[in-house]
Amino acid sequence: MIIFSQISKNPAFLEEKGKNPRDFREKFKFLVKVAIKQVLKPSNRVQKAKMAEKEKLNELIKGCKELSDESFAELVDLYADRCYGYFYRLTGNREISNDLVSELFVKLVKKIGSYKGGNFDSWLFKIASNIFYDYLRHKQRYEKLLDSKKEELELSSSGSEDGKAEKMDKLQVHLEKLDVETRELIMLRYYSQASFKEIAAMRKEPIGTTLSKIHRGLKKLRELMEG
Repeated sequence: MIIFSQISKNPAFLEEKGKNPRDFREKFKFLVKVAIKQVLKPSNRVQKAKMAEKEKLNELIKGCKELSDESFAELVDLYADRCYGYFYRLTGNREISNDLVSELFVKLVKKIGSYKGGNFDSWLFKIASNIFYDYLRHKQRYEKLLDSKKEELELSSSGSEDGKAEKMDKLQVHLEKLDVETRELIMLRYYSQASFKEIAAMRKEPIGTTLSKIHRGLKKLRELMEG
């Protein structure tokens, strides 16, 4: 723009060179407009990165449909944190959120074949939303159960020290009712803090199998504790 200003003030410079100042100014204006458009245009690098991410996701989904353990493990790693954050913001409870994430990926294994394209995030979080509302319905039933047994629970809490100790050991008692494999999986998950992928690798089995076993074990344990 400084050059254009100098030429505008001294057109004789171009006339000495045998050039038409008006033609030069018009051409210069055109070049400036082109330069501004290039600056304002979205970065090709950003667009290419987004396309690469989409292609990678499509490859993972295709691999999951072909029952690739590696593809499923990568898909879990890609979405686990976001899905956990989603459930935690809704429930405010870390343990419940972990359970719901586990259930979500178990359902993902079963439903991935029904994904027909489109926005995968929307498809996945629709399943997550359904799981959350199922949890709410279960929670309401559970609260009604607690209300119906309120007097019984109060009596239990005011019992002897032996009774309190017995109550504290209730979890251990019900854990022992589970089969050894399921009990070991639950202990690995909640005491070693190992990821589902790490547990599957330890046991040399598909991650989908590990998720399913842990989910069924937790469901059975919850039923025993509420019974």
